[in-house]
Amino acid sequence: ALKVAKIRIALTRKLTIKTFPEAPVEFADLKILVIKPSGTFMNIETQTSPQLTQLGDLIKPMRVAMMTVIDEDSALISRPMAPLEMDADGAIWFFTDLHSAKVRQLSAVNLSFCNADDATYVSICGRGEVHTDRDAIERLWTVAAKPWFPNGKDSPNLALLKIVPGSAEFWDGPHSKMVRMFAMAASVLASKPIGTGEHDTLTDLSPAER
Repeated sequence: ALKVAKIRIALTRKLTIKTFPEAPVEFADLKILVIKPSGTFMNIETQTSPQLTQLGDLIKPMRVAMMTVIDEDSALISRPMAPLEMDADGAIWFFTDLHSAKVRQLSAVNLSFCNADDATYVSICGRGEVHTDRDAIERLWTVAAKPWFPNGKDSPNLALLKIVPGSAEFWDGPHSKMVRMFAMAASVLASKPIGTGEHDTLTDLSPAER
């Protein structure tokens, strides 16, 4: 038995993992899957309107969205989702499991994106659709999804979730932390927001509404 194990993984910094003496670990029982960050973000296709182009620019650097739906008890349920693509019509695509409860709760969907480092926040309201087109699944497949779909792109429960946006609201603050600090100090002194960035609502985003 091994009482203390140290494992160093070279990613952005060294990570040391230790087990406690009270919980001996055999090497044979220790399995670690390391997926190196690809450094790429979701694919953003050329958009058909200035509003969608602006929306794509805002969310492109964000790797995770919080998806909120309304369940059968009228409760709001949120879960993190990794966006794959924003297509030419502005729809945002994700992988999903056909057995997930959310595939039956898509009449009203909210996607929240957050980039705290740049002070950018986006809230998208729309609806969802489930697609099982195998060619589209193969095109969008990424190894990062394999922990949830062990059989890869051929996993029988693997499907695509398409979120069609209707409107979006965003807050885009100064990307420099120093500028944000000065803006906050000025706002406190003036008792009103000063230099806090752009806040706007984008409407008529889906093709049916334009």
